[in-house]
Parts: sequence; C-alpha cells; structure tokens
Amino acid sequence: MSDIEIAQQANMRRIIDLAAEKFAIPAEHLDPYGHYKAKISLEYVNSLADKPDGKLILVTAVSPTPAGEGKTTTTVGLGDALNRLAKKTIICLREPSLGPCFGVKGGAAGGGYAQVVPMEDINLHFTGDFHAIGVAHNLLSALIDNHINHGNKLDIDPRRIQWKRVIDMNDRALRKIVVGQGGPANGYLREDGFDIVVASEVMAILCLATSRADLKERLGRIVIGYKSDKVTPVYASDLNAHGAMAAILKDAIKPNLVQTLENNLAIIHGGPFANIAHGCNTVTATQTALKLADYVVTEAGFGADLGAEKFLDIKCRMSGLKPSAVVVVATVRALKFHGGVGKDELNQENLAALEKGFANLERHLSNIQNHYGLPCVVSINHFSFDTDAEIQWLKSQCEALGAKCVIAKHWAYGGAGAEDLAREVLNIVDNREPGFNYVYDSELPLWNKIEAIATKLYGAAKVSASPKVVAEIKALQADYGQFPICMAKTHMSFSTNPNSKGAPSGHTVEISEVRLANGAGFIVAIAGDMMTMPGLPKVPAAERIDISDDGVISGLF
Repeated sequence: MSDIEIAQQANMRRIIDLAAEKFAIPAEHLDPYGHYKAKISLEYVNSLADKPDGKLILVTAVSPTPAGEGKTTTTVGLGDALNRLAKKTIICLREPSLGPCFGVKGGAAGGGYAQVVPMEDINLHFTGDFHAIGVAHNLLSALIDNHINHGNKLDIDPRRIQWKRVIDMNDRALRKIVVGQGGPANGYLREDGFDIVVASEVMAILCLATSRADLKERLGRIVIGYKSDKVTPVYASDLNAHGAMAAILKDAIKPNLVQTLENNLAIIHGGPFANIAHGCNTVTATQTALKLADYVVTEAGFGADLGAEKFLDIKCRMSGLKPSAVVVVATVRALKFHGGVGKDELNQENLAALEKGFANLERHLSNIQNHYGLPCVVSINHFSFDTDAEIQWLKSQCEALGAKCVIAKHWAYGGAGAEDLAREVLNIVDNREPGFNYVYDSELPLWNKIEAIATKLYGAAKVSASPKVVAEIKALQADYGQFPICMAKTHMSFSTNPNSKGAPSGHTVEISEVRLANGAGFIVAIAGDMMTMPGLPKVPAAERIDISDDGVISGLF
C-alpha cells in the first residue's frame, strides 16, 4: 500500500481523549480542529514551567539524495518504539509546506507504518498556521507600500526595501516582479519579489518566540529597509505593524497536537526550510514536549550540515536546549549514490561505491561528535535490497568511528521495527552526560562565524565574497555582530555545488548575499546560487494528486 492508503486506514483516537489519557492534558486547554487535531493553549504551556525537562534526542541525516533517507519516518518510528518500551515519549516535527508537497519532495508526515496522522490534513493546510504566517508577512508588505504612497513620512528609500512578499507555493515566476504599475493611483512603481512562506522571517520569529510578548517584540524589530541616507534602518514597529501581525498569529503561536499511527502524541509546529531558513520546529513545541514527557524525539531539516547545525548553533543557543544524543539517519542506497552509483542501479550490491559514499556519513558523524561533542547513533533505514555484506561493512565502519550502527525497519513494521534503535538511544541518554559545544563563539566576528561553519563542517578551504557583500557584512558587524549565522546553501552537498557528492574538501564557499533577520536574531548568509523561492519540476507531484466524489484524497506522499 502507498503511504496515504496506510494513513487512511489508521485507527485514530480522538485527540482530546488521547491527550488526557497519555499526559493528563485537560480538555479545556485544547482547541480542537475537528476530532484528530488540536492546539494547546499558551496558558497550559506556561503552567508547565516549573516541571523538570525530559531528555532531548535529535534526529538528523546524511546529505539528501534522490534515493531518500527517511529522517521524519525515523523520528516517528523511534518515538513509537520508545513508547513500546514503556518510555513516556513525545515526538516534535515541523509542519509541511505546500510548495514541496506539490513539487518534488512531497509531504513531511513520515512514511509506511511510521507516520503522523491525519496525514492529508497535516500535508494540506493543517491548522492554518502557514496561511496566518503568510498573511502577517504580506500585511507588512502592504503597509510599506501604503506608507510610501501616502507621503512617506519615514523617508523610506524604495530602492532599499528589504521586505519581499511570500506565498506557500513553488512559483519561479514570482521571484522578481514589479509592483505599483498603472499610475499613481496604484502606488509607487518599484521592483519587488516573492519568497516561499517557509523562508519568511515571520516563520523564523514564530519558531523562536517564547511568548506572545516575545513574538510581538520580535515582529517589531524586523528591519524592512533603510531611509534615504542609506544607513538608518526602518523597523516594522515604525509602521505600527507588529501589533496587527501578532494578532493575526494569535492561534498560530499555539502548538499543534496530533498522533502517530500507533496513537502516540506528536507536536507539529512551525516549518522553516533548513536549506534557506533555520530548519527547526518551534521552541515552544520542543519545550512543551520536554515538560510533558521523559523523552522527546525531534528532527532538524535536511542533512546534519544544515538542519542539525542550525538546531544546535541557533535554536539551542537562543533557547538553552541541550540534546542528550543525536541519531544520524542513512540508507545503504543513499551512501551508494554518494559513491557515484546512478539512481537506477542502487538496488544492486556495490561495496566499492558504499565505501566511497561512506565519506559523507563519516563527515557528518565527525561533525556531531567532534565539533559539537554529542554522542551519535547511526540508524540505517532498511530497504529489502540491502545485502548482508553491505550491512555488515557499514556496521563495522561506524563502530570504528565510535558510533553504534543499528538497522531500523520502522517503515515496514512501525515502532516494533525500531526497538533496537530505541534501546541503543536509551543506553546513551540514560547513562551518559554529553558535552555540548557550539561550532563558533557568539563573540566571533560575523565573517569568522561563516568561516567556522564552512571550514569545520563543510570541509571548505576558504570563504569568498564580492567586495559589495564583504562591505555589507562589515556594516552589519557594528550592530549585529553577536548574531548567529543562518547559512542558506544547497542541501545536496557539503559544497555549494549540488552535484558534488560524498565529502568534497578544499572547495571555496562563495557568499553571494547577506540578509539581516533582526526579529529572528540571526544573519542569513546565502552561499552560492541559492533560491529563496523554489520552482516546480517538469512533472510536479501536483499532477498525481486527486480527490474522489466522496472526499478521499489520493496521490499525496
């Protein structure tokens, strides 16, 4: 059966009943969206503040390939397995974006028998959080142009407006647009463009905010552009926009509660991409889960060089979170792809390619263990085509690097297929107190922070940038030098070339653009030719999605 067919046969429990049974969450603190989804009130979240925290387990992966790795599937499977072992566990995931759902990547609800449900709702609109984020973002866009049209009292330079518009869709035609056409009645003529919602600073702010007051203050700090003197920033608060934006987000800030196929609780909240944003679910969701459960399994987007790096260097730094262990997900197929095997030949045994592609996993492991000081477990997401020789070679190589390698079959068997992985994770988190280091210090200059990420984690020899970008980084250093860096880079490679597989070394990371995300509290450094508005492929996934007369959706994956 397909993922969606498995999900549609799930025996779901009413979410209010399940929350009361599993974690004694009172019904009055849940806002139901139908029978199987609910938002948790912030009042209840705040009431948990004095409770001790559980153990945090981060799931990340090797550099993504068309062969697939199964990071979300592993997160769900591990959470179900821990619950099967009678460990009080909640999983925390990001919300899917409609753009990739209709594009190449598909949804983000797991797969096989390790899914969160209702799968169709989660992948399509869910509780409306992304819609609210897009409206709040675009309200600010409208207020900017309206202010200029009505006399521009703030002296905003229309040529230096930094705030684009957003839409939750892959649409390359909107990357560069012109607004205000049609004469004075339609506003001021200027260049503009669209990003995808998951790249919006409002998304990042929602994911890092810890309260309504913090949310509103961060929204007010957004720098929308500069005055005609070219140096004085204009803030969203100057336009009195932040109050209305926060009002639009009044429900979006509340964490969403759903369940797995095995009726275990999952919190799904926030959804920034990890290749163009900071790739983590909300701080509120993670902290809430840690107060409720003894173990929390969360994921960070794409490979460990992106999602895990941002989880550790941005989210943990800002929130005080500290993982007890990291699970690095790989597949034999993905490693053979990194070793140069074509997608059509990945089901054939090839130890030479596996050995060559192992360099990708080896670097991710080294980064987590040596640069962050965190213990790792390697989870091999099992495929029936994997041979015993390939599995044994992979296990021996991982253990030589000080990491246990566990075969996990949660896609086929749900939580039962990940019990070995769960036991190995428990062996670490219950018996070891991990060290934890950031890959750079907050006091380092911005340029040196970029260099630290590129040289330590990506294996680069150096970082380069045009004189214009270098000057912009120097200008940002004066007021924002303490900010962490959010690298926007291809997820397909350690380098900025998506076709460079394995573990490239000695390359140059070129920074093509920098953006200030003052409300979020970080600097976005765009590395290479990186788009913040994706495009659809030649054959979009949308062409396969359909709905029957009785409302049954097909084609989602």
